[in-house]
Amino acid sequence: MAVAGIPVDFILFALTLLGVALFHHHTLYVGLTGMVVIALYKLSFADFAGVPGIAGLVALFGHEWVTLANLLGLLLGFALLADHFGRSHATDLLPRILPDDWKGGFCLLLIVFVLSSFLDNIAAAMIGGSMAAVLYRNNVHIGFLAAIVAASNAGGAGSVVGDTTTTMMWIAGVSPMQVLEAYVAALVAVLIFGVVAAHQQHMLQPIMKDNPTGVRLDLPRLGIVAFILATAIAVNIWFNLNRPEALQHFPVIGLAVWVALLVSAPLRRPTWSLLPEALRGTVFLLSLVSCAAMMPVERLPVASWQSAMGLGFVSAVFDNIPLTALALRQGGYDWGFLAYSVGFGGSMIWFGSSAGVALCNLYPEARSVVQWLRFGWHVALAYAIGFGVMLAVVGWAPDAHVFGGHPPTSKSEMKSP
Repeated sequence: MAVAGIPVDFILFALTLLGVALFHHHTLYVGLTGMVVIALYKLSFADFAGVPGIAGLVALFGHEWVTLANLLGLLLGFALLADHFGRSHATDLLPRILPDDWKGGFCLLLIVFVLSSFLDNIAAAMIGGSMAAVLYRNNVHIGFLAAIVAASNAGGAGSVVGDTTTTMMWIAGVSPMQVLEAYVAALVAVLIFGVVAAHQQHMLQPIMKDNPTGVRLDLPRLGIVAFILATAIAVNIWFNLNRPEALQHFPVIGLAVWVALLVSAPLRRPTWSLLPEALRGTVFLLSLVSCAAMMPVERLPVASWQSAMGLGFVSAVFDNIPLTALALRQGGYDWGFLAYSVGFGGSMIWFGSSAGVALCNLYPEARSVVQWLRFGWHVALAYAIGFGVMLAVVGWAPDAHVFGGHPPTSKSEMKSP
């Protein structure tokens, strides 16, 4: 079924996203309602990847449950990790290092950018949000929050270990060097939105000039943060190198984070009271991911630099995992351009990436599409300029090879959660 040529599935998803934009104080209920309505429609009038009825729904989520479970474990785990980092007082010592004007905020964004090149972008965004809360006395501008998310996504765009979509390309057969060129656009983008956002933040709340008196670094908590991140990275690398068949349909990475949290709990107890609020934001994200998983993503335009650029805007409201999978099936893309588009594009709206949703668990006031676009306009501008610079400097060099007849279509089939 379609209206004016647009499948009803997409219309229902668009209405769900519109509801999120209009009723941002009730995003959980809007997301869950949209998920149920879309599922009921497809059960009654459509199918799930060619399989109709309950059997199709069961088959779909039989694949997607690993994605959802990994996201659940990562988002909740990184909420506690960010709290550990904040309570280590490491951020209290940053004023000694960072400039005490707008350049301090800019340097903070660069730190997030670098962290995300080798860490999960969720962790980089959460750490950046924790640092900003201390440095700006919990008075953080929404434009700066958008910049933190953008920095975390831009930092992972050119690294096959820094973002789910680039890892997905690597697993399918794309060379890491083909993805690396995305940093040409990402570096241009971070210079643009970073400078603007740093000025926005400085005008609202200047950075602390002096370290708080009597601050003592909690080394055990800092060690726990390093231990959790190292565990997640080590398990990720081991899993992707070995890809044990018995664990292919198991949320390995999400569980690894929680094992690390529980093992380190006797040394420093996590703030378990943070979990209920973090769970609300996480369930909302999972509802949107579920909606995206039910969409018929096969109706995309032919590969070109124009369509690659358009995918960046689409990924702001649509799960970039099926978009990337479809691009791999199509072939004909310059994978560096695609990595930048689908990796960075989600920063333009707060729920467009896992990093944005996770950060909004710390800053609920940012859960407004209107406010995000109003104050984070520089992210969309930086995306377009970065893409243009990359097109002029690197040039569009499409790869006609189709990477694998069946490239991974869900995070359970990828090397990264």
